[in-house]
Amino acid sequence: MGLTEQQIERYSRQIILKEVGGPGQEKLLASKVLIVGAGGLGSPAALYLAAAGLGTIGIIDADRVDLTNLQRQIIHFSDDIGKEKVASAAEKIKAVNPDTAVETYLERATATNIRGIIKEYDFVLDGTDNFPAKFLINDACYFEKVPFSHAGILRFDGQMITVLPGRTACYRCVFDKPPPAGLVPSCSEAGVLGPLAGVIGCLQATEVLKYLLGVGELLTNRLLVFDALGLQFREVKVSRNPDCRICGQKPSITELADEEQAVCDLKASQ
Repeated sequence: MGLTEQQIERYSRQIILKEVGGPGQEKLLASKVLIVGAGGLGSPAALYLAAAGLGTIGIIDADRVDLTNLQRQIIHFSDDIGKEKVASAAEKIKAVNPDTAVETYLERATATNIRGIIKEYDFVLDGTDNFPAKFLINDACYFEKVPFSHAGILRFDGQMITVLPGRTACYRCVFDKPPPAGLVPSCSEAGVLGPLAGVIGCLQATEVLKYLLGVGELLTNRLLVFDALGLQFREVKVSRNPDCRICGQKPSITELADEEQAVCDLKASQ
């Protein structure tokens, strides 16, 4: 499609990377990424993806901005309190880069709607903070064969993994099912350090760009764990589970279903 002079200037620091170049930048401008949850993880990821020249960003979130979000959800400002998160996020994305189209979905991701949304995108970024949503995203991406980045944060700890459905270990290969009610506290119960969301969200955005550009080594079959207090990263190697209930040899999950377990508020995003 070719880049305009203004685009060449805007993305010049990226285009000079031999791993990107003009063709890579054009590829980004033609790509579509869905962010589930316009919260702590989705905020930095959306801003950096827009700045990098992503063609289309989809955002799904049913919540509104409240005062407690502002400590970590940097895409929302004080004047946005009470505003729909998808609308608030769309405004900031367009302000960062008019080149980026934004598709908003003012609804919760459910077994009924998520496959129809996901199939329109090249990659999915999981920015949710509850286990039912994370398993739903994993399963929907598996059925639609759409790669995704899982991440989670709590207190001073974060984790993430990239999944290429049917090719690498999936979320259920590692965790199988949500923990019993009350075992894991929510962010509202246990707290979370604000910048932690930025660290992990930016790493997710990096994985998105690497995947779309076809460069580097993706965080597949490796669970990255970050300890902010000790400022230490460690990797846990994982592999596909032949007994996985969705991608194993004899899958027992053959259609989407909403998990009943509500560990965190399903409206919330990290």
